[in-house]
Amino acid sequence: MNSLLFLIIGVPIIEIYLFIKIGAKIGAVSTILLIISTALIGLVYVRYEGFNTLRSAMSQLIKNEIPLFEIISGAALVIGAFLLLLPGFLTDILGFLLIFPLTRKIIFKKVSTKYKEKNKYIDGEYKDLDDK
Repeated sequence: MNSLLFLIIGVPIIEIYLFIKIGAKIGAVSTILLIISTALIGLVYVRYEGFNTLRSAMSQLIKNEIPLFEIISGAALVIGAFLLLLPGFLTDILGFLLIFPLTRKIIFKKVSTKYKEKNKYIDGEYKDLDDK
Protein backbone atom coordinates (compact mmCIF):
# COMPACT_ATOMS: atom_id res chain seq x y z
CA MET A 1 0.00 0.00 0.00
CA ASN A 2 2.79 2.44 0.88
CA SER A 3 4.67 1.78 -2.37
CA LEU A 4 1.48 2.25 -4.38
CA LEU A 5 0.82 5.52 -2.57
CA PHE A 6 4.38 6.63 -3.36
CA LEU A 7 3.90 5.80 -7.04
CA ILE A 8 0.62 7.68 -7.27
CA ILE A 9 1.69 10.76 -5.34
CA GLY A 10 5.49 10.74 -5.17
CA VAL A 11 6.45 10.18 -8.79
CA PRO A 12 4.39 13.09 -10.19
CA ILE A 13 5.75 15.38 -7.46
CA ILE A 14 9.32 14.40 -8.35
CA GLU A 15 8.58 14.88 -12.06
CA ILE A 16 7.10 18.35 -11.50
CA TYR A 17 10.10 19.32 -9.36
CA LEU A 18 12.51 18.13 -12.08
CA PHE A 19 10.53 19.98 -14.78
CA ILE A 20 10.78 23.20 -12.80
CA LYS A 21 14.49 22.85 -11.98
CA ILE A 22 15.60 21.74 -15.46
CA GLY A 23 13.24 24.19 -17.17
CA ALA A 24 14.74 27.04 -15.16
CA LYS A 25 18.25 26.04 -16.26
CA ILE A 26 17.74 25.33 -19.97
CA GLY A 27 14.40 27.00 -20.76
CA ALA A 28 10.88 25.76 -21.37
CA VAL A 29 11.21 25.03 -25.09
CA SER A 30 14.49 23.16 -24.61
CA THR A 31 12.92 21.12 -21.80
CA ILE A 32 9.99 20.10 -23.99
CA LEU A 33 12.30 19.23 -26.88
CA LEU A 34 14.49 17.20 -24.52
CA ILE A 35 11.49 15.20 -23.28
CA ILE A 36 10.30 14.54 -26.84
CA SER A 37 13.78 13.58 -28.06
CA THR A 38 14.43 11.17 -25.18
CA ALA A 39 11.10 9.48 -25.93
CA LEU A 40 11.89 9.14 -29.64
CA ILE A 41 15.50 7.97 -29.15
CA GLY A 42 14.38 5.56 -26.46
CA LEU A 43 11.65 4.04 -28.59
CA VAL A 44 14.02 3.52 -31.52
CA TYR A 45 16.47 1.78 -29.21
CA VAL A 46 13.68 -0.32 -27.66
CA ARG A 47 12.79 -1.52 -31.14
CA TYR A 48 16.41 -2.49 -31.78
CA GLU A 49 16.73 -4.31 -28.44
CA GLY A 50 13.36 -5.98 -29.01
CA PHE A 51 14.58 -7.49 -32.27
CA ASN A 52 17.79 -8.64 -30.54
CA THR A 53 15.74 -10.27 -27.79
CA LEU A 54 13.47 -11.93 -30.33
CA ARG A 55 16.47 -13.23 -32.27
CA SER A 56 17.99 -14.61 -29.07
CA ALA A 57 14.70 -16.24 -28.09
CA MET A 58 14.42 -17.92 -31.48
CA SER A 59 17.93 -19.34 -31.15
CA GLN A 60 17.03 -20.67 -27.69
CA LEU A 61 13.92 -22.32 -29.10
CA ILE A 62 15.90 -23.91 -31.92
CA LYS A 63 18.19 -25.43 -29.27
CA ASN A 64 15.06 -26.78 -27.48
CA GLU A 65 15.72 -24.55 -24.48
CA ILE A 66 13.21 -22.37 -22.68
CA PRO A 67 13.94 -18.68 -23.43
CA LEU A 68 13.16 -17.55 -19.88
CA PHE A 69 15.65 -14.67 -19.81
CA GLU A 70 14.40 -13.44 -23.17
CA ILE A 71 10.77 -13.51 -21.99
CA ILE A 72 11.66 -11.45 -18.93
CA SER A 73 13.77 -9.12 -21.09
CA GLY A 74 10.84 -8.62 -23.43
CA ALA A 75 8.59 -7.68 -20.53
CA ALA A 76 11.23 -5.27 -19.22
CA LEU A 77 11.49 -3.70 -22.68
CA VAL A 78 7.72 -3.14 -22.76
CA ILE A 79 7.81 -1.51 -19.33
CA GLY A 80 10.84 0.57 -20.36
CA ALA A 81 9.08 1.74 -23.52
CA PHE A 82 6.01 2.70 -21.50
CA LEU A 83 8.16 4.68 -19.06
CA LEU A 84 9.87 6.46 -21.95
CA LEU A 85 6.51 7.52 -23.38
CA LEU A 86 5.46 9.09 -20.09
CA PRO A 87 6.63 12.70 -19.97
CA GLY A 88 9.23 13.25 -17.29
CA PHE A 89 12.89 12.91 -16.50
CA LEU A 90 12.61 10.32 -13.72
CA THR A 91 10.52 7.99 -15.85
CA ASP A 92 12.95 8.47 -18.74
CA ILE A 93 15.89 7.49 -16.55
CA LEU A 94 14.07 4.40 -15.30
CA GLY A 95 13.01 3.53 -18.84
CA PHE A 96 16.57 3.81 -20.16
CA LEU A 97 17.84 1.65 -17.29
CA LEU A 98 15.38 -1.05 -18.32
CA ILE A 99 16.21 -1.01 -22.02
CA PHE A 100 20.01 -1.12 -21.82
CA PRO A 101 21.18 -4.75 -21.68
CA LEU A 102 23.86 -4.23 -19.03
CA THR A 103 21.64 -2.43 -16.54
CA ARG A 104 18.76 -4.79 -17.31
CA LYS A 105 20.94 -7.78 -16.34
CA ILE A 106 22.03 -6.04 -13.14
CA ILE A 107 18.41 -5.30 -12.23
CA PHE A 108 17.39 -8.90 -12.98
CA LYS A 109 20.23 -10.21 -10.83
CA LYS A 110 19.26 -7.97 -7.89
CA VAL A 111 15.58 -8.90 -8.14
CA SER A 112 16.23 -12.62 -8.61
CA THR A 113 18.49 -12.84 -5.57
CA LYS A 114 15.91 -10.97 -3.51
CA TYR A 115 13.08 -13.33 -4.48
CA LYS A 116 15.13 -16.47 -4.90
CA GLU A 117 13.42 -19.27 -3.09
CA LYS A 118 15.62 -21.51 -1.03
CA ASN A 119 15.04 -25.22 -1.28
CA LYS A 120 13.09 -26.13 1.80
CA TYR A 121 12.54 -29.82 2.26
CA ILE A 122 10.85 -31.53 5.13
CA ASP A 123 12.47 -34.86 5.85
CA GLY A 124 10.17 -37.45 7.33
CA GLU A 125 8.51 -40.81 7.06
CA TYR A 126 4.97 -41.68 6.17
CA LYS A 127 2.67 -44.62 6.71
CA ASP A 128 -0.10 -45.47 4.26
CA LEU A 129 -3.21 -45.98 6.37
CA ASP A 130 -5.24 -47.44 3.48
CA ASP A 131 -2.99 -50.53 3.19
CA LYS A 132 -3.92 -53.27 5.61
